[in-house]
Amino acid sequence: MLVDGRTVEEKAVLQVAELMAAAARTAPKAHGYDNLEVLIVTGEEKAQLAAEMRRICEEIGAPFFGRDADNVDAAAAVVIMGAKNAPIGLGGCGYCGFENCGGTVKAQGRCVFNNVDLGIAMGSAVSVASAHKIDSRIFYTAGKAALQLNFFPPKVKVAFGIPLSVSSKSPFHDRQPLAPFTGK
Repeated sequence: MLVDGRTVEEKAVLQVAELMAAAARTAPKAHGYDNLEVLIVTGEEKAQLAAEMRRICEEIGAPFFGRDADNVDAAAAVVIMGAKNAPIGLGGCGYCGFENCGGTVKAQGRCVFNNVDLGIAMGSAVSVASAHKIDSRIFYTAGKAALQLNFFPPKVKVAFGIPLSVSSKSPFHDRQPLAPFTGK
């Protein structure tokens, strides 16, 4: 039997994406609450994601959304992680800018611990990709587009994407620097 190398590489990317999802799930969480959502995006949904990134690029005049969309096109898959906004009830915290979790909920603020947990989960996930020699990079742009496309339940307010690639040179590094974003 002969198996094409590209086929094997695509399967490897999906296997590593699954391992990344597991690593994210088992990463430490504040107060033991798991507010993490994880998706693996390929095929038509990956194309929708890149198209939405380009739409955002045009809408707000942020060229890095377009550059990152090209990277999503080059990726075999994208792992997207989001954090549900659910204050965890740690007394005396105030890191969100409000006196307590009740104030955060009332003002529709965001619990800082949900976002910290998301960051720790992403770190665990990209370490898995690195250990398996799969190229990756964390993109806020892909997460923003996934939120706009309603890939996640409404309680997810913050998300990041991690495109994955197997190629002779990582498409996610040595990218053309862009002028600072000044907003539209």
